[in-house]
Amino acid sequence: MERINPPELGKPSGFSHAVVAEGRVVFLAGQTALDASNRIVGDGVVEQFERALGNLLASLRAAGGSPEDLCSVTIYIVDMDDYRAHAREIGAVWRRLAGTEYPAMAGIGVARLWDAEALVEVQGFAVLSRD
Repeated sequence: MERINPPELGKPSGFSHAVVAEGRVVFLAGQTALDASNRIVGDGVVEQFERALGNLLASLRAAGGSPEDLCSVTIYIVDMDDYRAHAREIGAVWRRLAGTEYPAMAGIGVARLWDAEALVEVQGFAVLSRD
């Protein structure tokens, strides 16, 4: 996997501008802060992001992958101002759970998610190496 960050786009922080990969593609469904009983858990955006990312990574691991295999992640955010206010904490959660090799990423503000209590949803795809 090769992360591409052209100098004319400026240095990215917490994402890569492009990712080139070859191998088996794993599409990961959007994950919110659902627990095993299908209830949204976590009082704030940081706690919900941690659970949602953890759920996404659990699916990826079940498919035989690891966080380094993520090529693209989209984060759907109900309250963008709240998310940005907690960006450092969310970044620390990302680094703890997924490391410092960042996929191509996008954050998109939405009016609401499927579960009304959900504050954030994380979706993505990974490419597993062919070895």
